[in-house]
Amino acid sequence: MTAPSLDGSGLPPRPAFAASLVLLEAAVKLALHAAVNVRTPYGFHRDELLYLGMGRHLQLWGMDFPPAIAVVARVSGTLPGDSLAAIRFLPAVFGSAVLVFAALIARELGGGRVAQGLAAFCVLTSPLFLRSANLLQPVVMDQLIWSAALYAVVRLCRGYGPGGWLLLGLVLGLGLMTKFSVAFIGLAIVAGVLLSPLRSALFTPWPWLGLAAALAVGAPSLVGQIRLGFPVVAQMADLKASQLERIGPADFLLGQLLWGPSVLIAGAGLYGLLASPTLRAFRALGWSCLAAFVILLLAQGKPYYAGPIYPAMFAAGAVLFERTVSGLAAEVLQVGTVAVLLAFAVGTLPLGVPILSPPAMAAYVNALGMKAAVRTNTGEIGALPQDYADMLGWEEQVATVARVYHALPPDQRARAVVVAGNYGEAGALDYYGPRYGLPAVVSPAGSYWFFGPGDRPGEVVITIGVPEDDLRGFFDSVKTAATVGHPWAVEEERNLAVLIGTGPRTTLQQLWPSLAGQN
Repeated sequence: MTAPSLDGSGLPPRPAFAASLVLLEAAVKLALHAAVNVRTPYGFHRDELLYLGMGRHLQLWGMDFPPAIAVVARVSGTLPGDSLAAIRFLPAVFGSAVLVFAALIARELGGGRVAQGLAAFCVLTSPLFLRSANLLQPVVMDQLIWSAALYAVVRLCRGYGPGGWLLLGLVLGLGLMTKFSVAFIGLAIVAGVLLSPLRSALFTPWPWLGLAAALAVGAPSLVGQIRLGFPVVAQMADLKASQLERIGPADFLLGQLLWGPSVLIAGAGLYGLLASPTLRAFRALGWSCLAAFVILLLAQGKPYYAGPIYPAMFAAGAVLFERTVSGLAAEVLQVGTVAVLLAFAVGTLPLGVPILSPPAMAAYVNALGMKAAVRTNTGEIGALPQDYADMLGWEEQVATVARVYHALPPDQRARAVVVAGNYGEAGALDYYGPRYGLPAVVSPAGSYWFFGPGDRPGEVVITIGVPEDDLRGFFDSVKTAATVGHPWAVEEERNLAVLIGTGPRTTLQQLWPSLAGQN
């Protein structure tokens, strides 16, 4: 297929949207997630339990992290069934929307049915895009925001003027409500604008009105940080010290291979955006993607942090693919490419979605020798991918705490406070606790610390995940009432003591300020 003719502004024609093909691929992705979450042998992820808890305790203008995920969790909790499949329905929708944006960007770049379908197929067959859309976490929302922002950049390149800048501002504002990493794509887009003819628009009011719109939409995130003393600073320092410090440039670059063979299409797309004459009008998109990649590389980001720029690069690569060859050769190449992507997707499906039981998953990873897939956030090698290990054992913990609680004498039970050591344990007690007849959980971990201990002094406490030596520093009597754990869970959750503390030496209210910053 030959390159399309360009108009006077150097823009290729804008083909019709291949709705039947693209929406079919989106429906397949959505159906896959729905089926997996009905049949998966795993439960909620620790992060999902945290966000569900934050949704129930929603404080839009006073949260220590961007509140969009808590809003989504609040909505998800109202969906019929309150099940794993219901809670994960919206993330699956967001993931399918990422796929659609890849196709829409391909269309704006001049791509026809083949290009749009291939761009969408790259998203559909990538295990990392499957993983992110299968969990109630901000990751998939971040991917959607970045994809929408880059779509807005493409529309600006096409000359959509004032409305394009306002669209970009609104999208980035939603990004500010989702993750503070929106700053990376924001800076990258600024670089893309400055390095392209779009910079002339900076002398008009529209980019600045777009910036104002972003700040207005994202205001709850900013106000929450101001009110709480900018907890994001401590969170980022902890993340860097505990997880990012060990990630070097080679780790980041080699980690891009986890996106699968479609990374070749993405690489070709980035090259085309920066060098192809037929894509010259879209240089701002190419520079934005490259700048975002370099920023993440220099910031020692995890390899998957670069995921949100891939849909746009898939789109550009798919457009070049469509234009490269014609006739029978094109058909053979198209079928071969789809076959390779599909084979990779089928072979790596257990890495994308939790369909294998823990023993089978451990055997699968071991057989493939994929150590990178089971490397934890702190660098150790586990038996399962950490996301999967983090989906095991939570309800069992709550059931054990409930047995201890209900075994207390009535006078102690009336005064008992349940304390969790980390946010996963707190989230589990928050979610499952009411059905087991437990009082509201108290925890100094992460976001739960900001809710405080309420008016309960803590004359009797039942703890899980709190070291016994730490508890003995505050209570005259500490005894182990039970132990609980899951053999396939993350190491810190495999053998937990449920402790009872009595005879407090101070009240929880007096103690609470000193517990700030606990994990």
